[in-house]
Amino acid sequence: MEDYMNVNLSADERAKCLLSMMTTEEKIAQMAQISYNVVSAEEYERFQKLGIGSFLHVLGQDTAKIKEQAAQTRLKIPPIFGIDAIHGHSLLNGSTIFPSQLAMSCSFNTDLIREMGRVTAKEVAADGLDWIFSPVLCIARDLRWGRVDETFGEDSYLIGELGAAVIDGYQCDNLIIACAKHYLGYGEATGGRDAYDTEVTERKIREVFLPPFKRACDSNCGSVMTAYGSIDATPLTANNDILRKMLKEECGFEGFVVTDWENVRALMTNQKVAKSIKDASKMAVEAGNDMSMNTPKFYDCMCELVNEGRIDMKYIDDAVRRILKVKFKLGLFDKKEKISRDVIGCSEHRKINMEITRESLVLLENKNNILPLKNGDIKTIAVIGPNADDIQAQYGDWTYFSHPEPKENVVPENDYYTVLRGMKTIFVDCDILYNKGCDIMDSSNESIEEAAALAEKSDIVVTVVGDCLKQYGEFRDRADLELSGAQLDLLKRLKKTGKPLICVLINGKPLCIEWLKDNCDALIEVFNGGDLGGLAVAEMLAGRFNPSGKLSISFPRHSAQTPCYYNQYEGWHGGRYMDVEAGNVYDFGYGMSYSDFVYDNIRLSKNEIDKDESVIVSVDIKNNSDIDGKEIVQLYINDVVSSIMTPVKQLRGFKKVLIKAGETKTVTMNINPEDLSLINKNCERIVESGEIEIMVGSNNQDYLTARLTVR
Repeated sequence: MEDYMNVNLSADERAKCLLSMMTTEEKIAQMAQISYNVVSAEEYERFQKLGIGSFLHVLGQDTAKIKEQAAQTRLKIPPIFGIDAIHGHSLLNGSTIFPSQLAMSCSFNTDLIREMGRVTAKEVAADGLDWIFSPVLCIARDLRWGRVDETFGEDSYLIGELGAAVIDGYQCDNLIIACAKHYLGYGEATGGRDAYDTEVTERKIREVFLPPFKRACDSNCGSVMTAYGSIDATPLTANNDILRKMLKEECGFEGFVVTDWENVRALMTNQKVAKSIKDASKMAVEAGNDMSMNTPKFYDCMCELVNEGRIDMKYIDDAVRRILKVKFKLGLFDKKEKISRDVIGCSEHRKINMEITRESLVLLENKNNILPLKNGDIKTIAVIGPNADDIQAQYGDWTYFSHPEPKENVVPENDYYTVLRGMKTIFVDCDILYNKGCDIMDSSNESIEEAAALAEKSDIVVTVVGDCLKQYGEFRDRADLELSGAQLDLLKRLKKTGKPLICVLINGKPLCIEWLKDNCDALIEVFNGGDLGGLAVAEMLAGRFNPSGKLSISFPRHSAQTPCYYNQYEGWHGGRYMDVEAGNVYDFGYGMSYSDFVYDNIRLSKNEIDKDESVIVSVDIKNNSDIDGKEIVQLYINDVVSSIMTPVKQLRGFKKVLIKAGETKTVTMNINPEDLSLINKNCERIVESGEIEIMVGSNNQDYLTARLTVR
């Protein structure tokens, strides 16, 4: 038995031992990842025989064939199989499809999000795969960006907490490794343009964009993916300061870095900082990328670079050691226990999906307490709208409908609930009348009068609007955030019927919905609700559970009002555009409940602390209603006077607590020195002396305050 097969050695020791036995070509093969849909069948076969280190978009039994090929190579190094599984193993038809990251972030529930990760890991592993390209740790501050739906929202602190939770869930059973992406500042690209240049300083990087990735490093995330774009005109794929120095050396990242799709090639074709793919390959590896995703010429180019003496082998050895270390940690070289495919879409996973879906819904309006609906008082319900019975819109991006190639007409194998089916399931004693009303993309395709006629016959109208699959993802940045098609015309016509109007939003990002806020009797935000979004909506309307979600992202009044994230600076003359009312339609952290929570008696364990001390914040919360409810308690800070400008508010803690009807509960949260720190003009993280305003409340506009002095 070779030493590298000795299971008593550490993964790093085994990797170093195997590395010493490898030829240059075998090492470089480990640094390449290939997808079947970018090469010919002959090339794909060649890469398998070469023992390429990784494959993606391979499902089920196809993994076994590639493993057999790897077993025929000299050193029998197994490949690692990657897959995009951002909200469940969603490229596999029949798997458990959870709400999108944006939707589930509204739960503020780290325990449930950790469970989502564990479930996804089991289903991915049962399908023969080892590596999930998730979580997305990008920060969605420009709502025009096409990939807002993939994020955990707009707040760096919340993203870091939820990201750490899902990484722990993915990796806790050592079935797969996670991949934190897209490193770094990807969502902040100028103009909300996907894969474009991000104009930020090093200080801003350290203040806003790096912290979630540092949390991922601290959580032992197995891999990190490089972003498509650039920072100040230096492509991330070629940015040694950001990749090798900041991530690997400073943050202590121990896993390996993979580029995004064809990023190496893009250095030549799109970003034009390299004359050839060979030059691009050299540039990418020296900058700190360990594996190239889907640039097929990378392997041959790297072999040529070594033969020409143009690249130092230390970069290759470091990259391959990192990749092999992860493979040994995962047990890919050893006899690993197989997960039965019976877990895919199983009832246990469905139950967890239902829990997180319920907690992801956000109640935005409930005028005159119209919700929950009184079942006996309602005989006929009109369910109207283009998203009322559209599972593709409800799923959102990154499912088998859209990736790896679009498949619009595929028939789902799993049991799913649109809002229409959910209403028919829950309101069994009511007549449910349905009309689509209009199309989301084509304003001429409408049946508004027919929909209004159904509304006239009904006791209440539930209309489901938003956006659709064609408006999500890469290449789909938006300049206009208004409801598209004839949706607003439909809503206005339904309002004229005089019937109570409940609106459900199924959408991949915040839209401009001020008319809905002012005119709908109830308004519910779902975002992309996965398999069970429609059932959860119907349950909530019927009062089967008490809503508890809060927005992880803010809603603007106008498309040109963006960015509208809550944690901005003071100092703008007047604090508003002259032709738009100040503030947002809905702010980060906002969400209603059927309960009435009253906050009182905020206090600190100490009113003065030294810079290296922590402080405990306490507050009493009473459920002043006759229904049990979960409340998301939010803690913000404001550094009153500091050496640099700091945001007006910054989230520094949250807790989700169950408070029974009539009960008063004391909630405590800890503030540590890092929570009070800032990045100064020299890019150093420090704690300064001064006054800190502590804010604790139901959202970032409704809170109690206390003052803390830092000596």
